[in-house]
Amino acid sequence: MEFEHVLIAGAGQMGAGIAQVVAGSGRRVSLYDAAPGATERGLATMRKSLEKLAEKGGADPDEALARVTAVDDLVPADLLIEAVIEDAAVKHDLFRRADETLPESAVLASNTSSIPITSLAAGTGRPDRVIGMHFFNPVPVLKLVEVIRAVQTSDETATAITKLAEDLGKVPAEANDFPGFVSNRILMPFINEAAYALMEGVAEPESIDTIAKLGFAHPMGPLALADLIGLDTCVAIMEVLHDGLGNPKYAPCPLLRQYVQAGRLGRKSGQGFYSYT
Repeated sequence: MEFEHVLIAGAGQMGAGIAQVVAGSGRRVSLYDAAPGATERGLATMRKSLEKLAEKGGADPDEALARVTAVDDLVPADLLIEAVIEDAAVKHDLFRRADETLPESAVLASNTSSIPITSLAAGTGRPDRVIGMHFFNPVPVLKLVEVIRAVQTSDETATAITKLAEDLGKVPAEANDFPGFVSNRILMPFINEAAYALMEGVAEPESIDTIAKLGFAHPMGPLALADLIGLDTCVAIMEVLHDGLGNPKYAPCPLLRQYVQAGRLGRKSGQGFYSYT
């Protein structure tokens, strides 16, 4: 399988980052987002990122951006990488439409961090060509890509996506299709417990994050990381873990739910565990 033309669905932080690394590999990219103005914001984010990298000896931003075209709807391509909101209904609908739009030979990949790939595959006419391709934020910097095989995913599809990840300069690690896969099954309880420590008055956010950074050699504390991911996304992932594994230890911390209800979603809203105004 050759992926010369890649359709990215979702032009937010993750989608724009994925589009940037795919275009940087020399491939043609179509960038789609249903939200008005989202693709323009995504392209602006890409330019800013590419300009920073160019200052450090990276490629010419104009050269990479010339390979990216904003589109108003799904278009035929060799590969779809879906990076829309972490909502199962939205993703299922997008995969259904992509299955109708893209050629039969195309692969449909999801950047989901928790939603079962097997269920996405079952809603298409090509379940053997559906796979998880979970990038990490910020996409242009972090090397890991979690490759998640659905029950139906063929060896050919998994091999092709693993090779693509390597071509993008990433390190692929394969996981099976369990709730939260590997990364979020480990990470989200860590973030959740940090939220409980704050809620129960064990320490203030700065102390919790400092202890994690210096004590565990983490580049970022769990509360600051939750703000970067988005507290609404963290709650959504915890709910998938809780529903899928049936263990009460995965239930979202009440403080996390409360912050989301108050619109404190992290960096994207200007306020989470920390203020970004």
